[in-house]
Amino acid sequence: MLPDLSEFTPHRTVLDAPFEGEPVPGLRADYFRRPEGDRIATVGRYSIGGRDLLMAWGYADEEHCRHNAVRDPAGGWHAPADGCPDVELVRDGQAVVGLAVRAPSGAWIRP
Repeated sequence: MLPDLSEFTPHRTVLDAPFEGEPVPGLRADYFRRPEGDRIATVGRYSIGGRDLLMAWGYADEEHCRHNAVRDPAGGWHAPADGCPDVELVRDGQAVVGLAVRAPSGAWIRP
């Protein structure tokens, strides 16, 4: 089940957000938080061109995502999966020009 963002507080937004340490033009990352006992639950929602691409969530004290879900270009979300999403930087020569995310079906989604 996807996290209900209405239960979280917006934390920060990063434009041209980095993946693997490199800024991705047009990638917007919105981060949300909420206390959960003595831990902080977090969600990252990533979009390009105003269209959601993926969500990843877990806890602030964990190094990696606990779960992720990829947006289906036809609408709706694929079922959540364990761990971090499988992401690939799209390059034109050396320059990063986009991002692709692997859906649970194995297909790469390139916005």
